[in-house]
Amino acid sequence: MKVSEITRYLESIAPLSYQESYDNSGLLVGNPNAEVEQVLVSLDVTEAVVQEAVERNCQLIIAHHPLIFGGLKKLTGADYVQRTVMEAIKKDVAIYAVHTNLDNIATGVNDKIGEILGLGQRRILLPKKETLYKLAVFVPRDAAEGVMNAMFQAGAGHIGNYSECSFSVPGKGSFKGGEGSDPYVGEKGSRHYEEEEKVEVIVPRHLKGKVVKAMMDAHPYEEVAYDIYSLENVDPRVGSGMIGLLEEPMYALDFLHHVKEKMGGVVRYTSLVRDEVQKIAWCGGSGSFLLGAAKQAGADVFITSDFKYHQFFDAENDLIIADIGHYENEQYTKELLASILKEKFTNFAVLLAETNTNPINYL
Repeated sequence: MKVSEITRYLESIAPLSYQESYDNSGLLVGNPNAEVEQVLVSLDVTEAVVQEAVERNCQLIIAHHPLIFGGLKKLTGADYVQRTVMEAIKKDVAIYAVHTNLDNIATGVNDKIGEILGLGQRRILLPKKETLYKLAVFVPRDAAEGVMNAMFQAGAGHIGNYSECSFSVPGKGSFKGGEGSDPYVGEKGSRHYEEEEKVEVIVPRHLKGKVVKAMMDAHPYEEVAYDIYSLENVDPRVGSGMIGLLEEPMYALDFLHHVKEKMGGVVRYTSLVRDEVQKIAWCGGSGSFLLGAAKQAGADVFITSDFKYHQFFDAENDLIIADIGHYENEQYTKELLASILKEKFTNFAVLLAETNTNPINYL
């Protein structure tokens, strides 16, 4: 199994185009054509994690957090990033990161957190914009079904929990073949009118090229007329954070104890402005930017990490902020990645890193 085969599968689930602009997901170190027999899955990559990969005979580390965020201008071993990269290259260990692109899918990091906390009816808290296109293609009626099916198979036509969504409008197209043309219908040099269908489908941004190719391959015309335009619509399956419901309301303090029991660490929280809570919003990693969205959604509690002192005042008694720590709210990402890989691949071993990469200790 090659590195590229594994990373291509991960990117089919968590496309790189879904990562935030500041992020650096993808293959960071290593040859995409290198062979892999065992994979080590970790939350972070440190020198100790690389050493563990070597000791456990793993040729690839798949981590949630990218080792490299900014550009590396030197490799002199001046800091842990440089030393870790140098060690990985020396020991021929590839490093791949799947970060905010895994955060931003409906089955990603936040879904895992919701599962651990027992939260149902989970949905994206802040869906992303500019992730969808509309593709409209003009096709002869006898070929419309085949072209439509080809686009569906390539990933077009999803709206929320529905698939194979399309809209067709009948019409009449005209064309005249010039020198060198080989028209599907009609005579070269004469204007021809053809009963056609205008077929429209939604296309995710990361699948645009694949869907267009499938459409072109299935279309009978020598020259295909089609339009692609970006949409303001949000994709409910892609975005930041999540919101869901407890099966039954819980006393606020009991719920915070439940969170601590499931996630560990320390829970820092604002005033208990609700006696009971049921609607919970959360975000893996640093999610303070979603506080407004959590309020607007009517959440009783917003769970995330890395709130600064003055940001806690922004709760303004509208909800309870619960800061549970960055490592703590993303620690189960290892299990998520392992399950994704094991479901697809059976010809190599997926190992969970045993190295504790949490840089914070508690008294």
